[in-house]
Amino acid sequence: MTERTQAPYARIAAELRGRIERGELRPGDRVPSTRAITQRWGVAMATASKALATLGQEGLVRAVPGVGTLVAARPATSQGRRPATAAEDDSAQRGRIVRAAVAIADAEGLTALTMRRLAAELGVSAMSLYRHVSTKEQLVALMADAAFGEHALPERPPPHWRERLELSAALQWRLYRAHPWLAGAMNLSRPLLIGIRHIDWALAALAGLGLDDDTRMHAAVTLFGYVRGHAVDLEPESDAARTSGVSGQEWMRAQETRLAALVDGGAFPAFAEARADSALTRESLLQYGLTALLDGLALRITTPPN
Repeated sequence: MTERTQAPYARIAAELRGRIERGELRPGDRVPSTRAITQRWGVAMATASKALATLGQEGLVRAVPGVGTLVAARPATSQGRRPATAAEDDSAQRGRIVRAAVAIADAEGLTALTMRRLAAELGVSAMSLYRHVSTKEQLVALMADAAFGEHALPERPPPHWRERLELSAALQWRLYRAHPWLAGAMNLSRPLLIGIRHIDWALAALAGLGLDDDTRMHAAVTLFGYVRGHAVDLEPESDAARTSGVSGQEWMRAQETRLAALVDGGAFPAFAEARADSALTRESLLQYGLTALLDGLALRITTPPN
């Protein structure tokens, strides 16, 4: 059957099947949703659903509640291609597990991620997961490493120390916003190695500025901890919005009447005076604290940067 005579759903399924077979969509990756398919191919919702159902019947995709439709099976290798080694297969399976785990944590929070839940959504037994990840702690570390890999620090850093630290903070914040569970998964008392990359970057940025090693180390770790600490509320807020159906902004608006009554009654005069001219946002608070931190650090620098 030619492409022109194929039914629309079959043509869409064939294109997605080809992307899976070529490795453009890997096991654990999300495939376009029915809504995305209707928008891209201009077909009805029923046609999009039939295309995904066709791939599901072939065992190529699997619907995961709360996450979407994921690639669920590795297509057969092309004739003549070198078979994967055991190490390559283990790495591929681990990558599939990590991507699926990240998708669950992004959608429902880290508390929803259990080995049993992950196994069910990958269509495997829970015990089979332990052949690729020994513990949930190791899985979370791999998830954090994968997340930080999405926005790597550039090989050529900005020239000024302050610009370097601001860039590091901005990249960290972007990652925490994309993955609300990530900040809570990290702990400065038991640091993951992935966080040391940003600390090492900050240490290099502060070299040659007249700061002793102890000061540089404290500054680098403090900066990393500041951004992480500012982000630890992201997952609880995301969980509250998901379970209650009320966003943080909607919740604050609902408190306006009660807050206004307290302020107008004179209970908090200093707050009432400052409140009129201030507009607090999560980003404005992050930037204010970062500026104050870097301003204080600048006062300790005795050697002007080149």
